[in-house]
Formats: sequence, structure tokens, C-alpha cells
Amino acid sequence: MNLRWLIVAVLVVLAGCAMSPRAPVEAPQVVIPPSTWQQVDREIIQASQSATEQTKIYAQGAMDYWRTRVYELTEQNFIPWFSNYWTQEWLSMKVSWYTISAKGEQDATERRLAAYLLEQYQEKVLAPVAVEIDPNAILSLAAAFYVDILKEELQKISQRHDVPMAQLNGRIQKIPAIALGPPPARDASLYQVVYTDLNALPAYSALVDKIHKAGGTKGVGSTDTAMAPVAKRASQRMEAEMAPRGAASAVAAAAGKLAGGLITVGVAGVRALIQAADRPDSEALIRSSLGNTFDKAWIKLVQDPNTGVMAGTLYMAAQIEGSLAQSAEPPVGIGVGTVDWSPTDSTNQ
Repeated sequence: MNLRWLIVAVLVVLAGCAMSPRAPVEAPQVVIPPSTWQQVDREIIQASQSATEQTKIYAQGAMDYWRTRVYELTEQNFIPWFSNYWTQEWLSMKVSWYTISAKGEQDATERRLAAYLLEQYQEKVLAPVAVEIDPNAILSLAAAFYVDILKEELQKISQRHDVPMAQLNGRIQKIPAIALGPPPARDASLYQVVYTDLNALPAYSALVDKIHKAGGTKGVGSTDTAMAPVAKRASQRMEAEMAPRGAASAVAAAAGKLAGGLITVGVAGVRALIQAADRPDSEALIRSSLGNTFDKAWIKLVQDPNTGVMAGTLYMAAQIEGSLAQSAEPPVGIGVGTVDWSPTDSTNQ
């Protein structure tokens, strides 16, 4: 008897397992009036504008810090290195070698010296500062800052108008934030930039590449032009100093053949006095030349909407706001570059 009941119980359990599970109950779509969607669109535009202004403040503060650090390391690292007696001796040898190998080419010595000084400046100033922050990092940080603010505002808009977030997300999937295609991977919606890591988004990578190409460089601009007057002054002085000693001595020095006294104690002493006297003027020239160049580069990086640190943010804001400009108003017709919000979309999203 007990065995019979056990068999019945097993059959009941197996029958229960064989039954298909209940389908999940889907939450009904909330009907959102067209007037509410229009208000939502207006508030997305306002949120984008507010986020842009906050991002400008952030970006300028970051650029202020970058410029300050560049100036600090210029004073701490580059100017003392350049003014050092043995650095000047080494530069004199390089100038002599450049002059001999120039074969009469105009300004060749100054250009090669400027290139060498720029290389040293990159190593002693720009690279260490870039470990902390640089304009390229600020470009991406500013865009991420803008997107984070916009994401928070979208949550508030959803709550303020009782629009389920799922329906609002469906709507913002139709709002272009990046439009650089084809191919489609170069395009991204507002939904994608809000809910995806920007650095992992192919469309954002394409946007950064476009900004760099428009600026012609990934660096800080015309730093090489700042070195030109410094190199010109240095090379002219060094060529004048080297002339009395003859080209043969310069070549010997470049080859390391110091026997015979290219730098004897007496010559070294005289040259040290000359360089010490010239040091204040040389340092002033470095500060003036680099300062003027970086001030111009800083202004361009802060203000240029196409190549500056706000370029990515401004591009996305223009795409988002431009696509919503018409849908935020009572529809008169569908224009080029706008989002087509049909009555069906308005009620089913």
C-alpha cells in the first residue's frame, strides 16, 4: 500500500515538472501624450545646454592646472638644464657639427638645434606633465563629464513626468549623438553614449580622430615655433664663440678627441664667464618665447570648438539639441537632420 502511494506521489511530481512555466506578466505600456513628449524633448535640450556649461567650467579648470604644471616644470627642469655650463658646452659641439654638415643650407643649424631642444623639452617637461594630465586626456574627461550629467538629468526627467525609464530609453535610442557614418559603427545614439563607456564606443573613437585631424596634431600645438627664437639666439652665440677655435677643433670635439685642448682650463673659464653673463638674457628669452606660445596654444585649446578640449562635448551637444529642436515644438513638417516622432511613437514608447 505504501509503495502504491509512493508511485502516485512520484507521478504527480513528474507531471508538475512537465508543465510549462507561466509566462512573465509584462507591464502594460504607459500611454504618454504627445504634449508630454514635447516637454520631455525640451527638457533634454535644456539638460544638454546646462551640462555643456558645467563641462566648460570643468575643462577650463583642468586646462588651468595643465598650464600651471607646464610652467612649473619649465622652471624646475628645462631652464636649469639649458642654462647649465656643461649643457651649453654640449650644445656648442652640436652646433659646430650641424654647421659643418649643413653644407651651406640656410638656417639648417638653427632648425636642427630647435628640434633637439624640443626633444629635450618633451622629455623634461611635457611628458612628465602628461603623466598627470594633458589636453588629450581633458578632451575625453570633458566628454565623459557631459555625458554623466546628462544621464542624471534623464533620470530626473523620467521621474518628473512619470515617464517609465524603459520608454524614455526607447525614445533616446532614436536621438543621434554622433553621426559620422557610414559605416554604421561610426554613428551612436544618445542612449549609446549614455549607457556605454565612451572609450569603448567606436563612434566616439572616430570622433576623437576627427578632432585630432582637424587640429593637425595630438600635441599642444606649435611648441616647435617657441623653440625657434631660443635656438636662433643660442646657435648664433655658439657659432661666434666657436669660430676663433676653427672647424677642425669643433670636429675633434664632436668625435671626442679632446687632446690638444678644445676645452682647456683657460678656455673653459672664459667660456663660463661668457655664458654666465648671457644666462639672464637666455633664460628671459626662453620664458618669453615659451610663455607666449603656450598662452596662444592654451587659448586655442580652450576656445576652439572644432579642435579644442571641448570639441567632443560641443559636437555631441549640437547633434542632440539639433535633432530635438523641431520635435520639441508643435510639428510643422519633418526637416533634414531631425527626428521623426510619429503619433504612434509618441504613445508606444
